[in-house]
Amino acid sequence: MARRDSAYVKLNEFNFGKVKGGSLDVHPTEKALIVQYELEATILGEMGDPMVGERKECQKIIRLKSLNANTDIASLARKVVEECRLIHPSKLPEVEQLLFYLLNRKKSGNGSIMCTCCPVLLTDKREKHSPRDLAPFEGLELDEEANINRIDHYVELLYEDIPEKVRGATLILHLARNPDNLEELLQNETALGALARVLREDWKQSVDLATTIIYVFFCFSSFSQFHGQVTHYKIGALCMNIIEHELKRYDLWQDELQKKAANQNVKKEHEKAFKKYQGLLIKQEQLLRGTVTVDVITNYIVALHLLLNLAEDTRTELKMRNKNIVHTLVKTLDREDEELLVLVVSFLKKLSIFLENKNDMAETYAVEKLARLLPCKHEDLLNTTLRLLLNLSFDTGLRSQMVQAGLIPKLSSLLADESQRQLCMCILYHISVDDRFKSMFAYTDCIPQLMKMLFDCGESPMDPELISFCINLAANKRNAQVICEGNGLKMLMKRGLKLKDVLTMKMIRNVSQHDGPTKNLFIDYVGDLAAQTGVEEREEYVIECLGTLANLTIPDLDWELVLKEYNLVPFLKDRLKPGSAEDDLILEVVIMIGTVSMDGSCAAMMAKSGIISALIELLNAQQEDDEFVCQIVYVFYKMVFHQATRDVIIKDTQAPAYLIDLMHDKNAEIRKVCDNTLDIIAEYDEEWGRKIQSEKFRWHNSQWLEMVDNRAMGDDGEPFMYGDDGEPFMHNGDILERRDLFYSAGTEGGREGEREAETFSRDSTSSTVQVRREVGR
Repeated sequence: MARRDSAYVKLNEFNFGKVKGGSLDVHPTEKALIVQYELEATILGEMGDPMVGERKECQKIIRLKSLNANTDIASLARKVVEECRLIHPSKLPEVEQLLFYLLNRKKSGNGSIMCTCCPVLLTDKREKHSPRDLAPFEGLELDEEANINRIDHYVELLYEDIPEKVRGATLILHLARNPDNLEELLQNETALGALARVLREDWKQSVDLATTIIYVFFCFSSFSQFHGQVTHYKIGALCMNIIEHELKRYDLWQDELQKKAANQNVKKEHEKAFKKYQGLLIKQEQLLRGTVTVDVITNYIVALHLLLNLAEDTRTELKMRNKNIVHTLVKTLDREDEELLVLVVSFLKKLSIFLENKNDMAETYAVEKLARLLPCKHEDLLNTTLRLLLNLSFDTGLRSQMVQAGLIPKLSSLLADESQRQLCMCILYHISVDDRFKSMFAYTDCIPQLMKMLFDCGESPMDPELISFCINLAANKRNAQVICEGNGLKMLMKRGLKLKDVLTMKMIRNVSQHDGPTKNLFIDYVGDLAAQTGVEEREEYVIECLGTLANLTIPDLDWELVLKEYNLVPFLKDRLKPGSAEDDLILEVVIMIGTVSMDGSCAAMMAKSGIISALIELLNAQQEDDEFVCQIVYVFYKMVFHQATRDVIIKDTQAPAYLIDLMHDKNAEIRKVCDNTLDIIAEYDEEWGRKIQSEKFRWHNSQWLEMVDNRAMGDDGEPFMYGDDGEPFMHNGDILERRDLFYSAGTEGGREGEREAETFSRDSTSSTVQVRREVGR
């Protein structure tokens, strides 16, 4: 009786009341939302106590046929939440996001919908395929649903003929596409071993079979924990062999077409061969990208994508490099299929972070092939190509290849695209680092675009890439002229002085270093720049302003008026003290003194203020720094042209003695400036002239003098104090005072010696000395 009562259940004793909401997702092929939820049913006993419970996972599809570009997403989302009780009101933002995704979901060229959660293209059911489109994959369509319980039967099909093998592999593929089945398939070593064996033995006999099996293993490669099993069956090596084989076939097809195209008598045969080539090419690209057609599902990226997944392990990636993966990928860049190119370029981008792979790309001229892809309408391909070029642009040799491939004008034109601007600017910045290529930017629209970006920033901070790029370009004379066109310099000075912007002033300083019309434009801003040398200003800002002033070597500029009006002489003298400021600022002060010393009245002001003594003191403190030494000597060189400062240097200081010591410095620029300065001093002061000539003679004839000194010593090391006639050999004097050691004045040798001495002492003291700004000891 109790058994019968328990079997009979009244309607009110069955509780459907518990429904748990789950996740929301988009439909893979239609404009619809999928709501996943869980239904819990409970059987109650006579006393109302739960006796039996059951849970079931369900889903509800909400189709949105009216969704289009004119739809109000927010209103539609609210309506969906209100009418579907399975969706909690708190998920309204998530519904809006999914609707927005459905509205903007990308479609491929053949009408397929790209699903972003996995590398699968889902074809719209309404699209019609012609028999020709499906011909390469006839036989892949299934008339039954794959079942994991029948896996042994599917494995048995792999031991039959090719059509049955294709069918068995396709059924296993359907199972592998569900991630929940991967663990169980992985435990079936017989199935995986059979698939690997069939792929290894029969891949040349059927492209469909090879592609399907590769995709099965691709499903495993999508998860890092399964990479070991994929590697165990050596699927990566098989994929490499397959891709290399297909590329060789591609080369043979092209050669055959070219031979037939060259022969005008077989035009019909050429057209027939070209149609055959097109069909084979489509089928081959399907293999390389991994295209299989099962009902309405098409375009799975497999072979290369599988290798890309396996390359997460650097050891596996090294094995691929040993098999010339870079050469293979670069060769594939000649193809036209955009989806295939996206994958190839992505693979190369991943490989490019290693030096060896980067060198392989340089050897195979990958940059030249990548330049062909710019610009392009495919957004992903364009972005990925630019990222690869950015990785390669760190190499000097590859930057040269980029310039030779004509990338500067191409990248300059892409600056107008905001989505790609940052990448293009970084690549161009790296190219602009090399002085050889700076001038090429002047013949593109790059600089006008950069100036517009600078001015559009207003008073807000600029992107570091933008201003750094402009600073590099301003170091070239032609670029500086383009920058100053119109109100370019005026706008830069306005921003730099108003915002105290160090980087803008650095760009202005680079512009000011070029001789010609651009330098004269700075006359209007000399006062503004001189006023920035106040104590309260930041040191790095003062360095740039002072450096700009020091570059203004303009003959018509009244430096005496500037020094007096802005009281610069005390400022310059105070900054010459060692340790009074950073070395960079002190160096700019020295350069500034050299610039104003071109004017005689300014040089006199410097001499009266005691700056010359301060310079000598600084020279002693910084004698190990070539840059300081070179610039201080250059100041002396400019000052000895003027009577007032020349007398102070010669009579009141030991500057000539320091210059004589530096005359033989290992730095060529220092020696050059010293020689010219000493020649001027020797011309105006006889005493110093003899000392300078004697030192030059000693240096020029050092080997001969050393030989004479050695001959003055006997075998026992004692000097020969007396000659044969009993007279002292050395005369207790300077060896240079021995006139009998020189050629006699009346001989031909004497005249030749006089000519040599005259030639040696003659130098062009009036020539301008170009002082190198950056020298290292």
